[in-house]
Amino acid sequence: MAKQFASLDDRLRDFIARQHIFFTASAARDSRVNVSPRETLCLRIISPNAAIYLDRTGSGNETSAHMKADGRLTIMFCAVEGPPMILRLYGRGRIIHRETAEYRELLHAHYDDKEPLGARQIVRLDFDLVQTSCGFGVPLFSYEGERPSMDQWANAKGPDGIQEYWREKNVVSMDGLPTGLFDAESN
Repeated sequence: MAKQFASLDDRLRDFIARQHIFFTASAARDSRVNVSPRETLCLRIISPNAAIYLDRTGSGNETSAHMKADGRLTIMFCAVEGPPMILRLYGRGRIIHRETAEYRELLHAHYDDKEPLGARQIVRLDFDLVQTSCGFGVPLFSYEGERPSMDQWANAKGPDGIQEYWREKNVVSMDGLPTGLFDAESN
């Protein structure tokens, strides 16, 4: 049965640390709901009620558009190895753009100043509800490793190619909502 918590404790943080994938879910009024898989290597729990993840280039930028329009964000983890459990973090998200001092500070403090090619932004979730549930319906899988595809794609594109790709594919959502990816340029 589902249990609710106001914040993460050590047991729940340990569960998150053992996972290899998480999912983000977001939407804005009158938009499609977006659910995206993410690698946990990019995730950091920075307090009992806050998480960040380094968002790498994707075919779209739906989460960013939804954060700009609405801000609701859920992160979900589900055990595919070991004891079953699903854990969700519910709250408000926001985008931290690459050109900002906050981005550089977070990159320094939580990623050892290591920014993979294609890093697009940091997503921050401030959550006020943590919910666990049984996870009995989640199938068992064995982790084999991270795919090299993202790094290979980014290296083939190079910094200029990635910027071009962002301008072509990541400026508006599939529903036509602005993502704010280049808002700093207009300031």
